[in-house]
Amino acid sequence: MLEMYDKKAIAHSDWPYASADTETRRLRETLKMTRKYTELLKLARDAIERELNSEKLEISKGIKEKYSRKGASFVTLTERRVLRGCIGSLYPRQELYKDVIENAKHAAFDDYRFPQLRKNELSEIRIEVSVLSIPKKLEFKDEKELFKKIDKKMGIILKKGFNSATFLPQVWEDIPDKTDFIENLCVKAGINKDLWKSSEIYFYRVEKIKEK
Repeated sequence: MLEMYDKKAIAHSDWPYASADTETRRLRETLKMTRKYTELLKLARDAIERELNSEKLEISKGIKEKYSRKGASFVTLTERRVLRGCIGSLYPRQELYKDVIENAKHAAFDDYRFPQLRKNELSEIRIEVSVLSIPKKLEFKDEKELFKKIDKKMGIILKKGFNSATFLPQVWEDIPDKTDFIENLCVKAGINKDLWKSSEIYFYRVEKIKEK
């Protein structure tokens, strides 16, 4: 299943306003993620570039072995800090490296909200890869209990009948209020903004890496 998030979902760092300890911790986390997923970031760009040039993508044995476990990912493209495409998978269904390749190409060429990426845009876009944990259901009796359980590092999935939608954790930076967040997610799912109270809510975490 392919999922997309809203055009407002542009990540903005709050590092300038963080404490020294917080900055140090985030820097360490960022460096850890950089070492862990740098190759996936390059793989996403290579997949898009080869597709633009009608060339075959060569994948090294090392990449196949390192990212052979099944995984779910999102690939986000921005151009001058504006969303240019975002598509991903919510549940693991294939090897992680294959998932990143597939979602990178879909984000570049199959996100219905945008025209297909052109060759002259390739050098302008910045790519972010998010690797998702397995979604878990949030049980709640009322609004207070739900909002107490939700934290702003969670990606949220909302399901109501045949309707569903997700926001990546990055969206919290643009919609920090929990009520607004859930109501906007309802709108994205195509249902009334108050129907989240009778919907199924799931959460997941992400590990992400982004080009500078």
